[in-house]
Amino acid sequence: MASVIDAAKYILEKTGEITAMKLQKLTYYSQAWALVWDEEELFPEDFEAWANGPVNKCLYARHRGLFKVDQSIFSDGDTSKLSENQQDTIDKVLDFYGDKTAQWLSNLTHKEAPWLEARGESKPMASCSTAITKASMAEYYSSL
Repeated sequence: MASVIDAAKYILEKTGEITAMKLQKLTYYSQAWALVWDEEELFPEDFEAWANGPVNKCLYARHRGLFKVDQSIFSDGDTSKLSENQQDTIDKVLDFYGDKTAQWLSNLTHKEAPWLEARGESKPMASCSTAITKASMAEYYSSL
């Protein structure tokens, strides 16, 4: 099975250098739409409901302190672990969300139920490490 690192490397191979925040959001939406379109997870790792939107801790550990990222920080990623169908899902996500800014994507997640529900009563900029469940993602995005 592919990991979030494999998916991130694939995204960066397609986009080239982007901001770390944008990578987080594109990876999040790739997982969300895989749950809907493919009815299976793209990777097992979860996202947490951080103040600036969904964040995957494995990705964050790689890009912490960096504003922009490229595939070189994921040299151990193996995009061949992604099936052709999974690559197609990511490609479709990139076609739709890829031209959006990191802030636009973050703002979008702030309006959507999976992040809002995981944040609960947390104050707007408060720290929150609650996982965004794959079930909540599948339920919400399948209703769109």
